[in-house]
Amino acid sequence: MTYRRYAVTIVALTVALVLLSLACLVFGSVDIPMRDIVAILTGNGCGNKAWDIIILQSRIPMIITAALAGAALSISGLLLQTTFNNPLAGPSILGVSSGAGLGVAIVILALGGSIGGLLGENVGSYMAILVGALMGAGMVLAVLIAFSSIVRSNTMLLIIGILVSYLTSSVVQLLNSVASEEGVHNYVAWGFGNFSGVSVGQMPLYAGIIIAALVGATLMVKPLNAMLLGARYARNLGINVSRSRNILLLITGVLTAVVTAFCGPIGFIGLAVPQIARLSLGTSNHSRLIPATILAGADIALLCALVSVINPHGIIPINAITPIIGVPIILYIILNRPRIQYFN
Repeated sequence: MTYRRYAVTIVALTVALVLLSLACLVFGSVDIPMRDIVAILTGNGCGNKAWDIIILQSRIPMIITAALAGAALSISGLLLQTTFNNPLAGPSILGVSSGAGLGVAIVILALGGSIGGLLGENVGSYMAILVGALMGAGMVLAVLIAFSSIVRSNTMLLIIGILVSYLTSSVVQLLNSVASEEGVHNYVAWGFGNFSGVSVGQMPLYAGIIIAALVGATLMVKPLNAMLLGARYARNLGINVSRSRNILLLITGVLTAVVTAFCGPIGFIGLAVPQIARLSLGTSNHSRLIPATILAGADIALLCALVSVINPHGIIPINAITPIIGVPIILYIILNRPRIQYFN
């Protein structure tokens, strides 16, 4: 891969990020003139306090939330695909998202919490749903780590992840059957996926955790590149494979759990975006693949956010949009897998 191809890809993804952010700022259920948006952003105000609130407390947080969620899920997928040496691995396929969702279900359905209360401005309240998601994702990752030391086949490990997803879904259904009507309604609403659920007060915690985990992922470039060539080669380079794998899974669990807790179980982004980055760059060198994956994930999430809010009949759930983008990409990967070199 030439540096020129990498530079062109990064510039294109960055330009797309800026344009999509501007589009999300301009378009929405309420039409706000561009001159008033500029006035609000420059601190001059537009004379309409409702518009000030929409721009500063709704659209800007949504843009930041979507971009960080897309980046987090995409990096999670990339780390899992490299860790298990399988291009079809991802947070949703391996059950990590389902585990986080189970943790949220326990908080909402079993403990009687509500989305409005749990994701309100009170730190103690929305920390409950975050802790639940972290524990659920951590439980699934612990199962995957345990089985990965026994099962050597990556295909079998994927099957185990799918079985874990079915198991967690079964537990959620059992919780639904005994929960209150309000609890079931809250959980179903959360399950649709939404980038508008992070308020200005929650943003420091949400953004801080995700950015810290993304930085941690970038610091794992050397172990990631070494693991592409096999565990034995990585050990010869002085890489502690077991410790590196656990760190990568920890980063994946944190990123997936935070996004799932605040935005709902967003599917397909973590599975499809790393494929887009690989095909665009033609390499699996993580020093270049990680920045491209972060930008591509942010772009795809912002595109989904834009599509969800421009519908004149109401907001479209994010999980109704992501399969339209992700499924064709995954089908292309499956059909052309013998001709695509992923781990090189």
